[in-house]
Amino acid sequence: MDKERFIAVIKTNQNLIYKICHSYCSDTEDFKDLQQEILIQLWNSFSKFDGRVKISTWIYKIALNTAISFYRSDSRHKGKKVKIDESILSLPSFEMDSEQNENITMLYHFIERLSEFDKALILLYLDDNKYKDIAEILGISETNVATKINRIKNSLKEQFSNI
Repeated sequence: MDKERFIAVIKTNQNLIYKICHSYCSDTEDFKDLQQEILIQLWNSFSKFDGRVKISTWIYKIALNTAISFYRSDSRHKGKKVKIDESILSLPSFEMDSEQNENITMLYHFIERLSEFDKALILLYLDDNKYKDIAEILGISETNVATKINRIKNSLKEQFSNI
């Protein structure tokens, strides 16, 4: 395995991992646990990446699947030991100005209320993925992506207008 290449790929795509973790976890410890689980899953699958899709698409698919299933079986994670190099398990922290942080916090709060599938969909959209890529990652049609995104956007707009 090429540890340096993996770390470089993760650093390049750390924002999407952060977004997914932030959207699925409100608790700091859960956030760290999910982030670590995503990194472990990416590390374990890294040698299987064949380049047929963009690396960000591949990371999204693994990260979202991990986030969606992470808490479905808490017992699955208890006592689970994975031998892995600690240097691949950390991402730098992010800092923002207070207004930006407040708006993003509200957006994530609203996104947190969405179903697991809709969360995944809107996160992919917010990261400027093309409908084709979103459809491929989530396994739905491009038309379905467009329809669902429109509904989610309208719902989020309504929630922002109510505050």
